[in-house]
Amino acid sequence: VQLQASGGGLVQAGGSLRLSCAASGRTFSSYVMGWFRRAPGKEREFVAAISWSGGSTYYADSVKGRFTISRDNAKNTVWLQMNTLKPEDTAVYYCVATRPIGNSYLYTRESTYHYWGQGTQVTVSS
Repeated sequence: VQLQASGGGLVQAGGSLRLSCAASGRTFSSYVMGWFRRAPGKEREFVAAISWSGGSTYYADSVKGRFTISRDNAKNTVWLQMNTLKPEDTAVYYCVATRPIGNSYLYTRESTYHYWGQGTQVTVSS
């Protein structure tokens, strides 16, 4: 699976952005998809994930209620809608993919994901 993230940019605090991740391959619908981010000077962290069917979603506490992950398997695309953005959301955002695993808690871990996109920069000004 190859992943291409887009949609990053510069936005004022309180604003919104929608990130997109286009995936290649005919088996997109069988993958769990997610987003991680790395802020300047910090370690990469989990943001959100979505099951292959879209029926289950997972969020980091820091974005819960503000970000929404969704997917369209017919379009091989996953989105991250980011609302009420804060300066601390400034980071490079990475799209990720993995085959489903038994313990959903593991979707919050970097090592779970086998496929990574190139990243898209999100900058939130105060």
